[in-house]
Amino acid sequence: MSGIVLSAAVRQNLLSLQNTAELLSTTQNRLASGKKVNTALDNPTNFFTAQGLDNRASDINNLLDAIGNGVQVLQAANTGLTSLQKLVDTAKSIANQVLQTTTGYTQKASATSLAPTGSGAGTATDLVNIGSGTANSLSGKTFIFTPATGAATTITLGTGAGQVNSITAFNTALTSAGLGLTASLATNGSITLTSTNDNASQTLTTTATAAPNNIGITGTDTATLVTPTGGTAGAPLADPNSQTTRASLVAQYNNIIAQITTTSQDSSFNGINLLFGDDLKLTFNETGKSTLNIKGVTYDATGLGLGPLVAGTDFLDNSSANAVIAKVSAASDQLRSEASSLGSNLSIVQIRQNFAKNLINVLQTGSANLTLADSNEEAANSQALSTRQSIAVSALALSNQSQQSVLQLLR
Repeated sequence: MSGIVLSAAVRQNLLSLQNTAELLSTTQNRLASGKKVNTALDNPTNFFTAQGLDNRASDINNLLDAIGNGVQVLQAANTGLTSLQKLVDTAKSIANQVLQTTTGYTQKASATSLAPTGSGAGTATDLVNIGSGTANSLSGKTFIFTPATGAATTITLGTGAGQVNSITAFNTALTSAGLGLTASLATNGSITLTSTNDNASQTLTTTATAAPNNIGITGTDTATLVTPTGGTAGAPLADPNSQTTRASLVAQYNNIIAQITTTSQDSSFNGINLLFGDDLKLTFNETGKSTLNIKGVTYDATGLGLGPLVAGTDFLDNSSANAVIAKVSAASDQLRSEASSLGSNLSIVQIRQNFAKNLINVLQTGSANLTLADSNEEAANSQALSTRQSIAVSALALSNQSQQSVLQLLR
């Protein structure tokens, strides 16, 4: 082939045709791939910069799956909290029904002090003085009330500082001590102490040691326990029908408590339960430095400070029902507080999830700006190069005409 000699014009046209073919191949490749930078040879700076942007976008996109699962974990916990709140509200409603039922006892516990002697009985507004001021035998008498829990309360009759000299003052002292008793003055001058409606189930004793739901009454003026017909001295007389209703409410309440525990245990997603002691850690960037740690809680019945009741012990009177209502109200406050915290965390996670999606779009757009080809421009280039190629072929043909003329002479 080295013996073949081409004229300068032919070589020039041939070179132009080769360059046009190369450019046309490049343009067609860009149209086919959609990129103007396909390899590092095309543009090293743009290629590796775009590759770095694409890699970061890919890493963040991989984190989106974990973030999405985290959102569902929070949604599952939120669903559980909503159900727990409804169950707690139902438990509170049952406890409130106790307050609406009839008193559980036909006769409450009662005790009576000794009747005064000597100068005679006092009055409701003057227990220790009568007539011209002669001392009543009640003057200086003390009543010591010992509850099952807490300190004993001493009430002294008299006109001195810290003493009481009227039934109203006596009752104020009883109420302040939270003893659940009311005092009244009998016609013979003795003082009768009776359990209030709210504390109708409590028992009165004449010893300083009080068992649960008992009040021990001692002091210088010995009290005598009242024995109701068919009952026990110092003890209330239960109403069978009312107590049956209350026992039924105890059973209903216990069913709700059991559902609170199972609902808490079931509020999980993908093995993570924020309402049963699990924690959640979410990572928001590819370096692992941007994280959110969400501490879980244990909101079964025990965690909420609730527990099953015992028929014959609980819901016997308004006081026991109010104690349960106080616990249920505290549990409700816990749930509301956790719901607020959970809502705040869910908002954060959703904001970061949207941020990650938008950031991926920014990174991918930046990469595309460095590597993608302009299809309109490349299409125009393709048409121009095709035309140039046709012209080059024609030019090559013209440059060969001189050689064809020599061939004609040889013929």
